[in-house]
Amino acid sequence: MDYRAVIQESLDHIEEQVRGDIRVDRLASLAGFSSFHFYRIFEAYVGMPVMEYVRRRRLAHAAYAMADRPRLIDIAVEYGFETHAGFSKAFHRCMGISPEQYRRHAVATSPQRIVLRTMARYIHEGGIVMEPRIITKPAAHIAGLSIRTTSIDGRNHREIPAFWADCMKDGSLDRLHGLPGIVSHNELGMCIGTDMESGAFDYVIGLEIADPSVVSEGYYRYELPSCTYAVFTTPPATSDRFSATIQGTWQYIYSEWFPASGFEFAPDCADFEYYTELAGKPVDKQCEIWIPIVKKG
Repeated sequence: MDYRAVIQESLDHIEEQVRGDIRVDRLASLAGFSSFHFYRIFEAYVGMPVMEYVRRRRLAHAAYAMADRPRLIDIAVEYGFETHAGFSKAFHRCMGISPEQYRRHAVATSPQRIVLRTMARYIHEGGIVMEPRIITKPAAHIAGLSIRTTSIDGRNHREIPAFWADCMKDGSLDRLHGLPGIVSHNELGMCIGTDMESGAFDYVIGLEIADPSVVSEGYYRYELPSCTYAVFTTPPATSDRFSATIQGTWQYIYSEWFPASGFEFAPDCADFEYYTELAGKPVDKQCEIWIPIVKKG
């Protein structure tokens, strides 16, 4: 039996019935599996529990519906939420922004159909990329460690992992975390100051700090401007596949998401990888990719 094809049929059924009554036992029956077996197989292929996937697809479709329908409660009820408050809470948890804010900042594009075989070209570790959260982040100060590298001949793909390894080995990363006024110990991996002629750029391992004036010489300092971001969470991956999964997510963003999104890169802002506690797990590691965006003119 082709499990991928079976789960694809389940995804198609969910898409067709996204406004209807969707239950695990019914999906399992259509797939010819027991509920327990279906639940485990679905999560293995999709990267999340089945009803979490259903909830996110409903919210993605609800977000699209908000473009031309003013009453949020009508949309909430249509997509299975009993109250405005329950819908708003679920929407904020999934998208990182309230429905009202999303309506102001986002572009009305119909959610793309999820095709497992297409996603497999980009995501190398058993999961799929969902719709990003749209978050407006205020300006922040960053202090970090840096190297100058280039994308020519793929040098960055060799030099950046080696830079991380060196910083952990020689204690530089520990000293960075010991700086005064750290706002968060979640690490950012940033590409800054790209020379479009040579392909060279600064790669920075950074932390958000409260006051850059107290940071000693020798550290890279950067002011991250206020911006609206599309925030993607990479699918879960084991340590040996973590880097490949991140690269697959970037490729998906460029090849699949951007062309259909109605957004383009925001000028004079920086994209970055954000390593939260999800990245420190011994298995099923994840990180976030923050893309600065503006609506296309």
